[in-house]
Amino acid sequence: MIGIVVVSHSHALATAAVALATEMLHNQPIRIEVAAGLDEHTLGTDAVAVADAIANADSGDGALVLMDLGSAVLSAELALELLDSPHRVRLCSAPFVEGLIAASVAAAGGADLDEAADEAENALAGKQTHLHGPATTPSDPAGARIDTYQSEKAATGVFVIMNHHGLHARPAARLVAEVRALPATVRLRNLTTGAGPASGTSLSRIAALGGLPGHEIEVVATGSDADAAVGRVLALAARRFDETPSTSAAIQDSSDRCASTGRESNAGHTPADQAANAGCTPTGLGGGPFPASAGIGIGPIWRIEHSELVVPEHPSGPPEVERELLDTAIAAVRADIERTRAHAGAEAEIFEAHLLLLEDDELIGAVQQGIDTAGSAPAVWARVLESAAAELDRLTDDYQRARAADLRAIRDQVLAAMLGHSTEMISRAGILVAADLTPAQVAGLDRDLVTGIVLAQGSPTSHSTILARSRGIPALVGAGPQVLTVPEGTVVALDGGTGRLALDPGAATLAEFTGLANWHREQRRAAEAEADKPAITRDGTTIHIAANIGGDLDALEAVGNGADLAGLVRTEFLFLGRDDAPSTDEQEQVYRAIAEAFGGRRVVLRTLDVGGDKPLPYIEQPIEANPFLGVRGIRLALARPELLRDQLTAICRVAADHPVSVMFPMVTQLEELLQARRILDEVAPAGVTPEVGIMVEVPAAAAKTASFADHVDFFSIGTNDLTQYALAAERGNEALSTLADPLDPGVLRLIAMVCEAAGSARVAVCGEAAADPVAAALLLGLGVHELSVAPPAIPLIKAAVRNLDLTECRSAAARAMQCASATEVRAIST
Repeated sequence: MIGIVVVSHSHALATAAVALATEMLHNQPIRIEVAAGLDEHTLGTDAVAVADAIANADSGDGALVLMDLGSAVLSAELALELLDSPHRVRLCSAPFVEGLIAASVAAAGGADLDEAADEAENALAGKQTHLHGPATTPSDPAGARIDTYQSEKAATGVFVIMNHHGLHARPAARLVAEVRALPATVRLRNLTTGAGPASGTSLSRIAALGGLPGHEIEVVATGSDADAAVGRVLALAARRFDETPSTSAAIQDSSDRCASTGRESNAGHTPADQAANAGCTPTGLGGGPFPASAGIGIGPIWRIEHSELVVPEHPSGPPEVERELLDTAIAAVRADIERTRAHAGAEAEIFEAHLLLLEDDELIGAVQQGIDTAGSAPAVWARVLESAAAELDRLTDDYQRARAADLRAIRDQVLAAMLGHSTEMISRAGILVAADLTPAQVAGLDRDLVTGIVLAQGSPTSHSTILARSRGIPALVGAGPQVLTVPEGTVVALDGGTGRLALDPGAATLAEFTGLANWHREQRRAAEAEADKPAITRDGTTIHIAANIGGDLDALEAVGNGADLAGLVRTEFLFLGRDDAPSTDEQEQVYRAIAEAFGGRRVVLRTLDVGGDKPLPYIEQPIEANPFLGVRGIRLALARPELLRDQLTAICRVAADHPVSVMFPMVTQLEELLQARRILDEVAPAGVTPEVGIMVEVPAAAAKTASFADHVDFFSIGTNDLTQYALAAERGNEALSTLADPLDPGVLRLIAMVCEAAGSARVAVCGEAAADPVAAALLLGLGVHELSVAPPAIPLIKAAVRNLDLTECRSAAARAMQCASATEVRAIST
């Protein structure tokens, strides 16, 4: 990159001009050296100082010299004669301020010495046109670049953003991961707002496009595979960037609760909830607080003890030392985030976005350039990331503005690492009050000690509050700066579902909150106390309550919540987010850990369930117009038999000494099952015969249950996909949310068909319907033997089953199948 030298009679003038130019660079540092004044206060120019500035500015690509007037030009010419070693220098006749700005922007964009000089010398063209009419047409390096760009046969395409909160961090992170793997250069432009272009490999720049639902985004790719690259991006956009329905639902849920009144609907609440919520309004601190995570929290305020970070403005050594300091800090933070992600369960993808920020080429490149200009690594890092966060702050969408918190979280973690400060937070009993929290801080809170969170800032859609919800910690956000002045130890009460906050509550208010909290607590405590006991209906039938899990840590939580078995182990967690497939030994180690955690209880391992909607970077897969109807589940496994063979080998090793079952996903044809069974038979050692089952997710499979029954030990109905396929209603499409209901009589009839034709094979349900007490009663009435749910739901669903009578359930199920809609089913079932 070229350097720039500013020669002026006035040190103050030169410093101000450089500051103005730097503001235009958006923290893309370049080498700008100042040789101005005989000292800070005396006017004049010094040829020796100019020569030194040129030597410092030229890192090998040359130096452009801008001068104000008179002797500044003479001093610059004399400086060229004084230089000890050869330098490529160009003295520029451009206007001082306008030229400096134009040259700086051009240099930051990678312009060479001649291009930057040309930009500087034509810097008055805009002003001349505005004041005096058309000026002489300047040379146009930018236009030349456009022509070159077009000559590379750029491929283009346009997509409409369909994600509920636009192109925010999660879909943007997915886009970055896709583009980085492509042999092409991809840039994006928001056609609706005119923002961009932005590099497809920069998470921060994509977020700064401000892409909202309905905005049109242009994709332009160049390179040998430009057409394929555009096709991949458009296909990803059509899949809503693989944003999961559960994430979308959680976001929607928080948005619905965050109305301007802070009031939450009483629909679906218990009578105790409705009584407590009647007339509730927020306290009104700074317009908030706003509900962020439902639940009642009561306790004394405590705060995080912060050690102030003093950021040095001057480097402690040469650029290579500062770069090493940055690299070491980033590596340490990356390791911390990966450890946190491993314990984050369903919200692990939040930390995927943070890891991508640590690999953002534009952010890291800007910091490294700043370090090369003799900047302090901590200071440059802080400036660059704060500038990127400030761009997000200016966006109009609340959810996208909340992504600035992710950048600042990463900024502070790396800063602390560079400055030798610990970021570990020790939980204390009571209500944590803070300005804001990072996702890593929330993930590290002890749920047994922390009874609630109140944030002065924050958003209901921030990753921190999403984590608080997933961990069951009641939380309020946007309480205003006043809440930070409340003394530590002050007792507060909060309702994370309504936004109500009581500071130092009186006896009556405290009694109200306490009564509501006790009611919820007793319901869960009673269920948890009986969680290890079997779920036996009132008429004496035992129903197995299993756990849906995605790793060994989930297994420990499931066992602690009383799971009778692992009804669904989503093994794809081992295959996603990596550059190559896990080895057989690695798989065996993880599966064995899960089996050992369940201590002799059966573990059902579903084979790899990925495809067009969940691509693997190490498997070449064609672009599919509708990946939900494409090569996924067993179809992909049979197309890549080496993956299936390795996985079944690992499973059989564990099945030799633990009760392990194999379950094949997305089975539609009997031949698919028979092919998979043949591979299983080939790899299974003598005497090892794990149970075999299939997922029933396709209506055709439900209708053909009898043809599968003689070849399986069990069926597991995935009500999420079965509902989606039966009703032709994508479960991630919010416009169809009322249609995509598993209690639709048509879906219930399909489940009844499976139960009736299963013969001696067991029938389980592992979709979300299994955790709905109303749906669970109907499922048991249809003939389901087992319900598999998320670990936290196990105690409550067991308690619900104990209150059921199967005769009554069968009668309710028969009535439900005669209904015309899911709404009618729910009306007669509650």
